[in-house]
Amino acid sequence: MTSLTDSALTALQLIVSLDPVFLAIVGRSLAVSTCACLLACSMGLVVGAWLGVARFRGRGVLLTVVNTSLAVPSVVVGLVVYLLLSRSGPLGFLGWLFSFKAMVLAQAVLVLPVVTALTRQTVQDADTLHGEQLRSLGAGTGVRSLLLAWDERYALLMVVIAAFGRAISEVGAVMIVGGNIDGFTRVMTTAIALETSKGDLPLALGLGLVLLVLVLILNTAVSFLRSWRERVDGASGQGALHAGTAGAGLV
Repeated sequence: MTSLTDSALTALQLIVSLDPVFLAIVGRSLAVSTCACLLACSMGLVVGAWLGVARFRGRGVLLTVVNTSLAVPSVVVGLVVYLLLSRSGPLGFLGWLFSFKAMVLAQAVLVLPVVTALTRQTVQDADTLHGEQLRSLGAGTGVRSLLLAWDERYALLMVVIAAFGRAISEVGAVMIVGGNIDGFTRVMTTAIALETSKGDLPLALGLGLVLLVLVLILNTAVSFLRSWRERVDGASGQGALHAGTAGAGLV
């Protein structure tokens, strides 16, 4: 118990004293996850919104692939990215393996199905409720997807927050493609795994505490957005959608 107490106190001291090594690991984690989330969301939001309203042959198969990708373990994603970036792989010429870019790519690949699937479901539900009205105004697939995505922007913002939480808490993929190199590719999750195995509990506890706080902040933000959206929708009805359908009639 004394050892655990001492480790916890040392961990708090690392946080309060703003230890440079500690801050570097936290900052690197935030940078990797932010870049990966931006990359995944820039593609996933667009593709997901389009899949929510588009109807074409093979759509069911594509949705099955996307939904199946949600259950793929992070270590498998890391292995695939590793093979792609290895010297004998098709992307080996980039020289990204064991680098910041490799970790961003791995996390983006891991998060992309989450963003795509959740966005598709959100827009599809909105299309079920309001799609007929938009179609009667002459809105095509692209216009409908944009209008419905904008009308569900608060829900999609929650999707982005959830995607960031998925990225920052990931360990397997970034450890495989990043190599967990001290000062270069070591992030919070990989550092926690390494320092725990080495018996350096203060650093592991400090990083774990920061990670828990970040996850708590993300969950609080999602809850706040959900309640705020319910209040806004209750106060304005479907004002945003009505404004959007008016614009669709001009397209």
